Amino acid sequence: MALYAIGDLHLSFGSNKPMDKFGGGWIGYTDKIIAGFQELECDDVCVLCGDISWGMSLEESLKDFLFIESLPGKKIILKGNHDYWWTTATKMKAFFSSHDITGIEILHNNCYFYEDVAICGTRGWMSDDEMSKEQNSKITSREVDRLQASLKSSANADIKYCFFHYPPRTVNTAGSDFVSVMKEYGVKSCVFGHLHGNGHRLAVSGEVDEINYIMVSADYINFAPQRIL
Repeated sequence: MALYAIGDLHLSFGSNKPMDKFGGGWIGYTDKIIAGFQELECDDVCVLCGDISWGMSLEESLKDFLFIESLPGKKIILKGNHDYWWTTATKMKAFFSSHDITGIEILHNNCYFYEDVAICGTRGWMSDDEMSKEQNSKITSREVDRLQASLKSSANADIKYCFFHYPPRTVNTAGSDFVSVMKEYGVKSCVFGHLHGNGHRLAVSGEVDEINYIMVSADYINFAPQRIL
């Protein structure tokens, strides 16, 4: 049994937005995802760090979920900035159940356990220059609250790992409210995605202030889930 993570699958089996058009490593990326997942066993766990499907609704994303369901291991999903299909946890669970999707769990205001490790997290946020200071502050505050709710639900777990879509810090930022919350709760590792192409250079990697940072954007790790534990 092992714990893995990968972000930014950007699947589009039910919509017309294949990532192959970006060239480079994205060419044939779904085949690379299949090959990468072959390293997993059926009892392994893989956290999908957002930007999972280009579908605009659950129905339009169904083929993408069925693709994920067909891959080895149990998956825990969290929201990315392009997951427009995302709705309430209740509706998503009902949708998965109605289509016999049993291998996907939702990380949203809650946590899961991998042996003695609490798997916590939320989408996170990076300031958007097209939004006002007030709008950015409101979204950040909401995401910080969700992170706190997730960490609180981990009860007295001695080891806590946090999973985000957006990086909670970059090489250009010393920290954030998300980093402060992780420090408060004694988080050991932080796993994130979102950054692509030239954005890879912004990723913080390795241990900083007692938190180990790991970037798992699919194109950064060649579309094979990164083993975390």
